[in-house]
Amino acid sequence: MSVIQKIQDKYAKLMAIIIAIALMTFVVMLAFENGGSLFKSGNSSTVGKVNGTTIEYNDFMRKVDQQEKTMEARGYGSGSALQQQAVEAVWSDEINQIIQNKELEKVGIAVGKKEMGDVLYGPNAPEELKKIPGFTDSITGLYNGLAAKQQIDATLRMKKGTAEQIEQRNQLIAFINYHESARLRDKYNSLLSNSINYAKWFMEKQIADNSQLARISLVRNNYTSDSTIKVTDKEILDYFEQHKKEYKQQMLENRSISYVSFSTLPSAADSAAAKDRIVALKTEMDTVTDIKRFLSAQGVNNFNDSYVSASAISPTIKDTISKLGVGTVYGPYIDGNSFSLAKLLGVKQQPDSVKVRHILIATTKSDPQTRQTYEVRDTVTAKKLIDSIQLAIRNGAKFDSLVKLSDDDPLSENPQQGKYKGGIYDRVTAGQMVPEFNDFIFGNPVGSKGVVKTQFGYHYVEVLSQKGNSKAYKIAYLSRPIEASPETENNASNLAAQFAGDSRDRKSFDANAEKLITQKGVTKNMAADITPSLYDIPALGPSRTLVKNIYKADLGDVLEPEKAGENWVVAIVTEINNEGTMSLAKARLIIEPTLRNKKIAEKLIKQVGNVTTLEAVAAAFGGKPIETIDSLRMREQTTNAARGISTEPKLIGASFNPANTGKVVPQLIEGRSGVYAIRVDNVTATAVSNANVTEMRKAKYQTEKQMSMYRTTPIQVLRDAATIKDKRIDFF
Repeated sequence: MSVIQKIQDKYAKLMAIIIAIALMTFVVMLAFENGGSLFKSGNSSTVGKVNGTTIEYNDFMRKVDQQEKTMEARGYGSGSALQQQAVEAVWSDEINQIIQNKELEKVGIAVGKKEMGDVLYGPNAPEELKKIPGFTDSITGLYNGLAAKQQIDATLRMKKGTAEQIEQRNQLIAFINYHESARLRDKYNSLLSNSINYAKWFMEKQIADNSQLARISLVRNNYTSDSTIKVTDKEILDYFEQHKKEYKQQMLENRSISYVSFSTLPSAADSAAAKDRIVALKTEMDTVTDIKRFLSAQGVNNFNDSYVSASAISPTIKDTISKLGVGTVYGPYIDGNSFSLAKLLGVKQQPDSVKVRHILIATTKSDPQTRQTYEVRDTVTAKKLIDSIQLAIRNGAKFDSLVKLSDDDPLSENPQQGKYKGGIYDRVTAGQMVPEFNDFIFGNPVGSKGVVKTQFGYHYVEVLSQKGNSKAYKIAYLSRPIEASPETENNASNLAAQFAGDSRDRKSFDANAEKLITQKGVTKNMAADITPSLYDIPALGPSRTLVKNIYKADLGDVLEPEKAGENWVVAIVTEINNEGTMSLAKARLIIEPTLRNKKIAEKLIKQVGNVTTLEAVAAAFGGKPIETIDSLRMREQTTNAARGISTEPKLIGASFNPANTGKVVPQLIEGRSGVYAIRVDNVTATAVSNANVTEMRKAKYQTEKQMSMYRTTPIQVLRDAATIKDKRIDFF
């Protein structure tokens, strides 16, 4: 013990140092394994960088939230898929904004206060502003820029308010910033398009070149497949490295995977269970007297109590339902992904379509931007207003005048409907309108007038005409979805886990996938061009987590099972393509034919050697004909034969080379489509019509200016040259 004690006393400090170093080494290794740093927090707030300018997470998310609300209001959907679209839109805008601002600073372009006022309040103001209640005159239909300015200024001055008011202010600021940015971009693009120039000497050279007319004779040998010609991987790689700029791609970093998917769609047992659930309700639905209460108890709150025409009934049951007796329940039948029951409640004759006109005094309205409903007046006030309109019409007031003054119909903004058509709705079919409105116009004869209350407010309605007459049906529907059971979900998950456990590299992955194909009919698939921000992998559906895992993996890694859409997926990373340059695998498809043609040309050139006569070349090519091309011009070809070689610049260049006039060109010419032997018979100069240099410059300028909007935009060129670091995958 004394020996041990002496060692402890003597080496205690040394052991403490060794342990401390070991702990520090462990911490450092752990930090690097997790992509962290000792000197910087791993929880970075940087979403990305553009030419050194940082895009911060909080500011980025604020814009994403605003973009989401705008897109949702415009009917782009909702949920995580919408957020991904919003992220993409904001990311693109941020890149454009940063690049654009730096360029604008260089050239001194700005938008003044007066100019911005003209953008927002002038005759060409944004359509979104014109649709805001109060910004457009209800009588003339003209945009009131002064009213818009007053309300916008008041909103911008507001510093405090409700959460909704502050949100509206933020959306307004974003809206103004967007249009200011768009105006700046238009000015920058105009600066570039207006600077297009064609020098006088250039146009004169073109005229001189095109005044030349050549007559040539040639023998051609087009490239064909040659089994003796081989292109090696090294040759392709060398060519790819030497011509990388030619294979620069617009897309960002992308990856490819092979994957095996295990479906979680409902099984036959799940379908049978769903059918049993609906069958259990059939007897009660058949005997119940209060169908609306019954459906509500079963979770159906959208029961349509109106009669609809046969054309509005699902084709699945239309023929059958029309033959049932009133009160009969039909089903269960499959309707989409559900088993359904349908009960015929009534049958009657009614018009096929109706033409009506109406005036709406609204109690609620919907914001065109946010789609949020808000109260505009109470029901008592609305009822008094509609009663006064009804009385005024009885006393001889013109309907057309009243609809222009009083109508709150949101479709009034549509020139084809609403007040611009006198409040008229034509060719209305049964079930198209809300139930109360529908029942009035289909349940009363032509000429009927009255007040109808709906969820939107009070309507003064007049039935103008009715067309056709056929049977209409009132039907109650009850459905139960066909859903996958926990057992089905667990079975797919377990199969995926077993496959992933047995497949840890490319060889075992492929071998086990082949077994699944043979034994269970499960197929192996591929997905290419998966970008970091992708939300849906084609054929799989929502798969954001899977995409993130693909980008955490290395080439050849087999990923753990992940749920994507209706499948459990096991994937292996098969390709990693860095930003900016096409992958070698993709470039090979283009390079290999090019190199093969080049080798064929070299073989033919070596075979023929020096060219002395076209006849000798024709014989060497196995009896190819000697062709004559007349009226060949340097640019604009005038004959069909000449147009056939217009894509061969080397051939055209040799034809107009003064050194070749009257001679056989001594070497074969390697072209794009084949190799050529040519003799330049003669070259003459002719007058070219419309050779007015001034007019040609003007026409060329106008054409190029018009075409500039269809070509790659300046901002895209700047984006291609920018250094962009995308770190969104760390956050989304």
